[in-house]
Amino acid sequence: MLDEIVRDGAQQMLAAALAAEVAAYIDAHAGAVDEHGRRLVVRNGHHHQREVLTAAGAVSVTAPRVNDKRIDSDTGERQRFSSAILPAWARKPGFTDEVGMGGGL
Repeated sequence: MLDEIVRDGAQQMLAAALAAEVAAYIDAHAGAVDEHGRRLVVRNGHHHQREVLTAAGAVSVTAPRVNDKRIDSDTGERQRFSSAILPAWARKPGFTDEVGMGGGL
């Protein structure tokens, strides 16, 4: 029972932290607009649910998705949002990463 409460709390904290990280990224680029005045950096739903291993055990997470249409002037490639809390390589269940291990939250 206690483990379940801890995992639920970790899951809620992780979801809130990811939402805050995405909101801050979008707010930081709110001034980036196209020729029609539309924002180039917007929320775009959620990624598929996945499990990550934390100190509280495996928790399911559905990370917010960001659509960043800005173009890097040096490379000519589109900019990409990359979460510092939940790196893209932390996709596989059982993979120990910084999430909840003292470095991510």
